[in-house]
Amino acid sequence: MKILAIDTSSKICSISILDNNNIIAEKHNDEETTHSQKLMPLINNLLDETNLTLDDINLLACCQGPGSFTGIRIGISTVKAFADVKNIPIIGVTSLESLAYNIKENSIIATIIDAKNENVYFAMYELSNNSYKCIYEPTAATISDSIQIINNLKNIDKKLVLVGDGSIVYKNILQSNILNCSFASDIENNQTSISVGLSAYDKYNSDSYTKQYSISPIYLKKSQAERTLSGEN
Repeated sequence: MKILAIDTSSKICSISILDNNNIIAEKHNDEETTHSQKLMPLINNLLDETNLTLDDINLLACCQGPGSFTGIRIGISTVKAFADVKNIPIIGVTSLESLAYNIKENSIIATIIDAKNENVYFAMYELSNNSYKCIYEPTAATISDSIQIINNLKNIDKKLVLVGDGSIVYKNILQSNILNCSFASDIENNQTSISVGLSAYDKYNSDSYTKQYSISPIYLKKSQAERTLSGEN
């Protein structure tokens, strides 16, 4: 199975092609303001370099967010167009779940994405025997609330790993309030389409998989423009 995976939810525009859970090739661009201009050329170049076309792609995987509102829309509109034209199924993956897939050792994984002003996007997963299980669904929370959730759910018999740019921004607070936690490496903190593709492949092979040809954004909170318009902080 050939999977075309896309993640435009962060400052990195990342695309990759996988054969089942094996990585064939990846390209990325870290100029967030140019995702709309760079995504299609990146896809075309990747397909050319791998001697593939959209007709060879069996599954589309796309990050649904949370993250950059504009970036999420760009990625989703692109895979929707491919699905409509080529009748290829789509699987959506949250940015928090894709970050969990960056961690490869058995552990409790807290994924944290900075949402500014001590607010974060947050979720928790348990990795055991190469299987990822969500133990706290993606949510928008304060860093203080996230710390309380982590302390309530962490397993003292398992390693606890914090991953995502929020774990970097709030590292001092997290270290001071969570015992025996470890932090992901710089590379593991990057959101990547490879992890989106790996998660999508697992979802495709799960008992609950239902073929679909459309996905919707997951924002978890209003955009800054919407908050300003409604008088919120």
